[in-house]
Amino acid sequence: MNAMNTDINLNRMWEGCLQNDRKQQEALYRALAPKMLAVCMRYANDRDEAQDILQEGFIKMFNNVHKYRGDGNLEGWIRRIMVHTAISRYRKLKPMVLVEDMAEEGAISSASQNANNLEVNDLMKLIQQLPQAYRSVFNMYAVEGYSHQEIGNKLGITELLSRTTLYRARNILKEKLSQLTSREQYYMAG
Repeated sequence: MNAMNTDINLNRMWEGCLQNDRKQQEALYRALAPKMLAVCMRYANDRDEAQDILQEGFIKMFNNVHKYRGDGNLEGWIRRIMVHTAISRYRKLKPMVLVEDMAEEGAISSASQNANNLEVNDLMKLIQQLPQAYRSVFNMYAVEGYSHQEIGNKLGITELLSRTTLYRARNILKEKLSQLTSREQYYMAG
């Protein structure tokens, strides 16, 4: 199905959602749940938690269908709801506490950063290994495109803490990439 047909189908489903049509709500959920689950996975510790965020996000979206003004992409609007749901969940449940930076203990080698050989799934697994606070800031900045000021406002932290957290998250990822490429080179040589 091409993008235009997909948009037409989403718009039809959306019209049904505005009329509180349960079948159209279910159809919209089925159409977008896999993509939105991927968004939620970036913020969750595991798949079960991501599914909880997904459910909560869809409930918020269905309760606020009339707030979508038609400006921009419907899927983008729903995606923002999922991100905000994940962020507000962690703001409520876990205070923003920085974990001791694992990368500070040893000097970060000048990693060959052979990221070209990494699959997207491998990179996502590395990001999933970040401590929660680091993962949230990293995803909001690098993936969602929020500024440090916006991240600070949403997470209830200072802009400086957002910058520091991102810096530390990147260092941890560099270290993990370095370790991964070192292992790959070892196995290739052996």
